[in-house]
Amino acid sequence: MEIQHQDLSYEIYKRLKSMILSNELLGGAKLKQEHIANLFGVSRMPLHRAFQMLENEMLIESVPRRGYFVTKVGIDQLIDSFECREALEGMAARRAARNIVKNQLTYLKSLFEKFIDTDNISIPDYLESDQEFHDMIMKVSGNKVITRLEFLGHNTIRTFRGGMLRPPEESLPEHMAIIAALEKGDGELAEKLVRDHIRKTMELLKKSYSDKRK
Repeated sequence: MEIQHQDLSYEIYKRLKSMILSNELLGGAKLKQEHIANLFGVSRMPLHRAFQMLENEMLIESVPRRGYFVTKVGIDQLIDSFECREALEGMAARRAARNIVKNQLTYLKSLFEKFIDTDNISIPDYLESDQEFHDMIMKVSGNKVITRLEFLGHNTIRTFRGGMLRPPEESLPEHMAIIAALEKGDGELAEKLVRDHIRKTMELLKKSYSDKRK
């Protein structure tokens, strides 16, 4: 698992972020710096920078005199974040359909084409593509207020803390349909598909939580 890369801190950040989003590192878990440094074969300095990036995204938190811990996210926070995502990304998708250009469409397609007709999809890889897809919709929208609100709230990242709630086989066609709507320049359809896509996952989360409480 040793990392060899010019930008070590970014590579460590990506690895740890993937571990957190896939629930390999659970909320409340302590990040033992010496252990992680040895695991990745890096020094403390790039590790510290990686921790800062994760803290900026509210994925980990620093507790004075105790160290770094994976941030806990409650069910109410997850649902609130999904509701914000539905509204913000829906608006962003409508704008993105007007603004998106060919190379951006090619990039969005490349995020998921590698998973088409694949029997064993890597969940960490799919989660990474999934998040990048939704981040790109925000960026392509060109609406600086929407992107600023997302930056302040980190709603997209927070919702991914719920893990893979729906299998790729179910969400992959939805992603491709959204891309097709963007390619046609159909903002109304793109917004509807994005809202439906996010709402389905949110409703599944609510049902799962409700079933656990019975």
